[in-house]
Amino acid sequence: MDRFGGCWAALRAAVAGLDDQQFDRPSGCAGWLIRDLVCHLIIDAQDVLITLATPDDSPPTRNAVTYWEVAEALPPDDPVDPLSALTVRLAAAYGDPSLLKFHLDDVGSAAGRAAALADPEARVGTRGQVLTVRDYLGAYVLEWTLHHLDLIAHLPDTAPPPAEGLAFSRKLLESIAGSPLPASWPDADALLVGTGRRPPTPAEEADLVTSDARVPVFLS
Repeated sequence: MDRFGGCWAALRAAVAGLDDQQFDRPSGCAGWLIRDLVCHLIIDAQDVLITLATPDDSPPTRNAVTYWEVAEALPPDDPVDPLSALTVRLAAAYGDPSLLKFHLDDVGSAAGRAAALADPEARVGTRGQVLTVRDYLGAYVLEWTLHHLDLIAHLPDTAPPPAEGLAFSRKLLESIAGSPLPASWPDADALLVGTGRRPPTPAEEADLVTSDARVPVFLS
């Protein structure tokens, strides 16, 4: 629970420290500017609030690992996802980046407080599945950490995700992928290569040849 709060607070602080011009820089999410990514974070924060307010007494059907839908490759000629297209239009409608910052701080702070107050063993419903709060928030540690890496992809002076969140997210990704990533890889590189956010370097390609890792995996 504390890990969720720490990763989320660090990501919101990184957004709060951006200047207006940086919102027009590309993010690590293909096709999205930073303003689009921040708008997506607002939608994510709303989802957290909705899910934590949606109790479900049914037995859990997913955990932090199986929460994710996984594909080994992006489908060819995949049309633009309607929600992604809506996110871009909504981000542009904000106009002033300070409005994006304000909305993320407002809704994001509420999501953080709700998570801190939630019973870890309570069960909640989301996406047609049931998880414990602990597992749901654990899945979101990976979400926040990946998006923090997306945020700083072209902003080398912006603070990285917390080390604890990187280490936890790497272990979670390895569980999702079904095999460990090369131990010599730093956690951030393991997450970037493991989720297809960047191609492996020649040295990393050589490491993969001698490992059982089957990456990248694409998460949704």
